[in-house]
Amino acid sequence: MASKTVQTVFVVLGAIGLILVITCCALPEWVVAHQGDMEAHHGLWKICAKHRTGQQVCGPSIDSLKSSEHQAFRALIVISCILGILSLLLLFYGSDFTPCVQNQDTKTKMILAAAVGLMLTGLLVIIPLSWQANIIRNAAVYMVVGVKLGASIYIGYLAGLMLMLIGGVLCYLIRRGSSSSGGIIRA
Repeated sequence: MASKTVQTVFVVLGAIGLILVITCCALPEWVVAHQGDMEAHHGLWKICAKHRTGQQVCGPSIDSLKSSEHQAFRALIVISCILGILSLLLLFYGSDFTPCVQNQDTKTKMILAAAVGLMLTGLLVIIPLSWQANIIRNAAVYMVVGVKLGASIYIGYLAGLMLMLIGGVLCYLIRRGSSSSGGIIRA
């Protein structure tokens, strides 16, 4: 019974991490720039301008003005979302609380593959975030005032670290459980 509870907790935590990755991808809060009485929020997909009066205008990000780095950020985040969804499905269907797979060895391999996928998902999220943070930090060195990290960067770091930790703990528990009880997580 404890095994099902532990696996349920990991599925829920993985789903929360995946929701945070999707939030990081969707929000226009990667870079926040202050220009006079206007505040600009740049994201992967759209740019929003907010005036001090409270009025906010958003529009799609123009691809012709974006660099190849921005395109790489988009690609890595989208790949991480897809890999996270697939890993979460593997974890869900390989867990003891679903009767989809009856063979215990197959369940163990599915959970291990899901754990590695979750770790890779976290890594693929952290790479573009660190890259963007480095670009902003270097821009601050060159006296570009008013440019700072947005909330999506912090949400993404949280999601990436959370997914890497979940994957690592799952790998550890699978490894520990494989020597004693057939490989499935036992608490």
